[in-house]
Amino acid sequence: MKEIIASSAIPGIWTIAVLEMVLFVIAIRSYKNKGSKIVLLTACITIGLFLDAFIIGLGAFVNIEALRAISRIRFISHGVLIPLLFAICSLALDLKKPFSTIFYAITGILMVAGLAEALATVLDVTTIAGISRMASVKGQTPAWAEGISSILSFGAVIPLIIVGVIVWIREKTPYLFLAGFLMFAFSALGPATGNAKFIFYISMYGEILMVFFLYLYGLRKQKK
Repeated sequence: MKEIIASSAIPGIWTIAVLEMVLFVIAIRSYKNKGSKIVLLTACITIGLFLDAFIIGLGAFVNIEALRAISRIRFISHGVLIPLLFAICSLALDLKKPFSTIFYAITGILMVAGLAEALATVLDVTTIAGISRMASVKGQTPAWAEGISSILSFGAVIPLIIVGVIVWIREKTPYLFLAGFLMFAFSALGPATGNAKFIFYISMYGEILMVFFLYLYGLRKQKK
């Protein structure tokens, strides 16, 4: 299995990057036509995930110094844009003040924390399956930055799953739940199958599925 994953990594990452860019363009066009905030937020998250996949994909071709110069961008985009999932949860629940204000405050705080974490993370090159990428150096990256990274990786998805269940019951659509569940499942798939070192790649499939189902939910929401 490791051989299959390793051999598919480079074409797989580039395919995901292309799909994310296509979805971003579609979402932006849909937002201009209908004006759904969920679709707009999904587009913002998608462009962040595209930058992540695109820069990692470049690691198979560019030299280390070039990779080092641009890699901070993907950490910043991830840290700042992933918290928008909390805002999507608020919109999905149709929360009113003061509860909506609480969700937006959490979103803003996590965006600032995500930026701080991205800037504080100590990066060094690691090479897997012919792909060089910059990753956090354990023991050198501050503990608080690693904690924020964990919160952004899993803490933002779990509320999405919970809200997804509520929305599924209320609106009879599983899209929001699938967005959170598939992201969580693919993030756990690497370690669960003994391929933890490929988690950066395997989780990308969860990311593209997450934004795809977020977009479908946004379309459904704007039709109401």
